[in-house]
Amino acid sequence: MRADSRIDDRPALADLGVTDPDHVARSAKAWSADTGYSWAVCDVTTGELLAEVTLDPATGQIVDRARDGHLDAATAAVDSVRRFAAVVVVPERDS
Repeated sequence: MRADSRIDDRPALADLGVTDPDHVARSAKAWSADTGYSWAVCDVTTGELLAEVTLDPATGQIVDRARDGHLDAATAAVDSVRRFAAVVVVPERDS
């Protein structure tokens, strides 16, 4: 996700119910600390945020939320995040 002078996902996140202006920064910090992973699911031609998928590496829980009309994009992203979790997150928890 981005919130800078080139791209600002915060208006689209607000459509998902995320109104915290620090959500993007907090998500980036969680990724860096390996305490939470999040992905912006975006339209390939416009870059518009359609959905967000998160993964809690401590529990393996995956949560998705999609803007109206974009559930298919979120579902496809969840499948990818499950594969990521199976390879990256779960082996670290089992060792």
